[in-house]
Amino acid sequence: MDAESWKMVAIMVTMAVGIIVPAFSIGWIGSSAMNALGRNPEARGGITTNLVLAIALAEALGIYCLITAVLLVFVV
Repeated sequence: MDAESWKMVAIMVTMAVGIIVPAFSIGWIGSSAMNALGRNPEARGGITTNLVLAIALAEALGIYCLITAVLLVFVV
């Protein structure tokens, strides 16, 4: 394979990881939050705040991978 093919493989792997890992992370975070709400419904405000913050941080990983893939396409 030539260099352009390896570049495309690197972009595909970067995007695959950037999609799969945050998706599983957000699912796990949501599941844990629902378990916590089921155990202690009175703590809804704190759990919801932490849930939104954790999901935003997990989604940031996907955005970083997207930026890396775009840089690989146009810069390298």
